[in-house]
Amino acid sequence: MHLLKLWREADSGQHNDANGIGHRTDARTALFAVLTLLSLLFAPSQARAEFTVCNQTLDVVNLAVGQEVDAAFQTDGWWTIGANQCVNVIRDELTNRYIYVYATDVFGNAILSGSTDMCVERKRFTVRGIDECWQRGHIAARFYEVDTLEQARWTFFLTGRSP
Repeated sequence: MHLLKLWREADSGQHNDANGIGHRTDARTALFAVLTLLSLLFAPSQARAEFTVCNQTLDVVNLAVGQEVDAAFQTDGWWTIGANQCVNVIRDELTNRYIYVYATDVFGNAILSGSTDMCVERKRFTVRGIDECWQRGHIAARFYEVDTLEQARWTFFLTGRSP
């Protein structure tokens, strides 16, 4: 009921303060903004589980990610992540305990690698399978294994130092 009174006062362009003094304001606009904000705050939202990578270095990095998909390993790339920026590289709920990451600088030099061989391409890619990369026309890269501890959501920080 109080909102209806505010809306009518806003329509007239006249608003009385607590002392009964009238003020000419754009109250309808302000009321609309408040109602919009409240609807956004209380709107149902879908919980998102994801794997996020944050680049805490001073350089731009290119990132590839590997994971098991439908009983086979798959690698995807590239995400370009600016200095002190974060990117959600897996937007779905994490179903694998281990996620594999490989990062290069803008010249293609590895800045994060590990001990798990997987396949990449020079341009944007999705590669199914991790065996015989060279024979299948891909590039072999050594991915770093990230243990997500079976969490549904995980953030990995690239720091420029070995993890």
